[in-house]
Amino acid sequence: MAVSLKATDVWSKNLESELAIINHLLKSFPVVAIDTEFPGFLCNTPRDALEEQRYSDLKHNVDCLKPIQLGFTLSDCNDNIAGVWQFNFCDFDLKGGDLHVPASVELLKTNGIDLEENKKSGINSHFFAMKFKQILAANQRIQWVTFHGLYDLAYLLKIVTQARLPSSILEFVTLIGGYLGRVYDTKHMAQCCPSLSGDNLGLSRLAKLLKVERCGQSHQAGSDSLVTALAFLKMKELYKVDERLHEGFLYGITAKIIKKPWIPSMPPPPLMQAPPMPRPMPPRIGPLYYRHRRLVRCNAYYLRPPMCPPYYPPAAYHVNLL
Repeated sequence: MAVSLKATDVWSKNLESELAIINHLLKSFPVVAIDTEFPGFLCNTPRDALEEQRYSDLKHNVDCLKPIQLGFTLSDCNDNIAGVWQFNFCDFDLKGGDLHVPASVELLKTNGIDLEENKKSGINSHFFAMKFKQILAANQRIQWVTFHGLYDLAYLLKIVTQARLPSSILEFVTLIGGYLGRVYDTKHMAQCCPSLSGDNLGLSRLAKLLKVERCGQSHQAGSDSLVTALAFLKMKELYKVDERLHEGFLYGITAKIIKKPWIPSMPPPPLMQAPPMPRPMPPRIGPLYYRHRRLVRCNAYYLRPPMCPPYYPPAAYHVNLL
């Protein structure tokens, strides 16, 4: 399967125009394959690590490092590719001393990523998040496709929320379900395909096994997202994979991502408070005739008449009990 699509490089100057194009195309091409590039792994997780340790390393790496590139490839359910976009961020500053793994940065440079140009003309991730959240809110039918996508989704979540990852993996998958919704991992799907399963399966090897030809340079987010999209389509064609059975599962963790209504942009509801209790009126003390007394007018003011003495019955009505 050969596709002659070149990734559109997105910088600060053309960010808004390209996001407008993507927002328009998502109505007809709701399948989005993604890939990210970042400056390495500070913690290398053993393959036999427990899930808690795996997420702990993920959180440490993503919280401490900054994304360099984000790649999108839009397609539909009929194997049609709409386009490829490569977002270049300015957050990572190599000369400024940002944390990185030297070997990983050299690999990115070797594959054509110009970190100095990224710093000069790249996109501020905070500005990207403000614009991109509007697209997420307007397009609830997006299907996100990854390859071994735990880190890709984690960096995308970090970009969108502009915050550290949550402390637990259950909170992590809940946020992914709220912001992104339907997620697929082609490496998880490959486990049910003959000759494709295995821990050593990488994206390049998967593309070779499926006879998917790469367009562009490897280890660049746009090209890798295109290969991921083509592999996803080819697996469904050759192996009749029902993606619905794999929805919400990521390779390497057991917690499932469940799509939820997208509400992060809405303000939190106000705290419910009980209405104030009415003050009890003090009991009225005194004869009842006080409330029936008439007011007399004197010098344009209404004044109360002097208090009447208590009423006593005439003496004739007294009964002598002696």
